[in-house]
Amino acid sequence: MSEKLKMERGSGNIFLDVGFNKVEAENLKLRSALMMRIEDWVKASGLTQAAAAKVLGLTQPRLNAMLKGRIDLFSLDALVNVASKAGLSVRLVVKKAA
Repeated sequence: MSEKLKMERGSGNIFLDVGFNKVEAENLKLRSALMMRIEDWVKASGLTQAAAAKVLGLTQPRLNAMLKGRIDLFSLDALVNVASKAGLSVRLVVKKAA
């Protein structure tokens, strides 16, 4: 394979880079960040999925979907609620886009 690969610098938002429009890409970025923090909490808690789901106010299958990255099943609002039940503080910073 003698062809050179072309590298392109990312924007910092993978969802924008793969073709989502700017509005949806930002929403997906926020949702994915929340999902990752919730996953970190579940792992650190030492709880079973069933026990963690109960603490978070979810069913075990719904928590499993979150842990598998099913971002399409969770709104930003729902993820903020789940994060709060996990004792996580969620902050939103709004600033003018560059």
